[in-house]
Amino acid sequence: VQLQASGGGLVQTGGSLRLSCAASGRTFSTYIMGWFRQPPGKEREFVATISWSGGSTNYADSVKGRFTISRDNAKNTVDLQMNSLKSEDTAVYYCAAKRAMSTTYGYWGRGTQVTVSS
Repeated sequence: VQLQASGGGLVQTGGSLRLSCAASGRTFSTYIMGWFRQPPGKEREFVATISWSGGSTNYADSVKGRFTISRDNAKNTVDLQMNSLKSEDTAVYYCAAKRAMSTTYGYWGRGTQVTVSS
């Protein structure tokens, strides 16, 4: 599967952005999807994940209640709605996919930059 993230940009503190990740391939619905981010000068970190059906989601504590991950298997897309953005959310955001039985994400898209300014 090939992934392409979009929707990043510059936003003020407290604002919102919606990231979208488009996937190629006919087996998108079989993949667990995730969003990760890499803040400036830091390691990449987990943000959110969603099951193949969309029925199960999980979030990093730092984004719970502010971010929402969703997917549309008919359109081969996974989105990340980000509300109440903080300066510490500034990062390059990546979408990733893994097969259901895999322990690691084996497919990554190019990142999209999110910058939150105060």
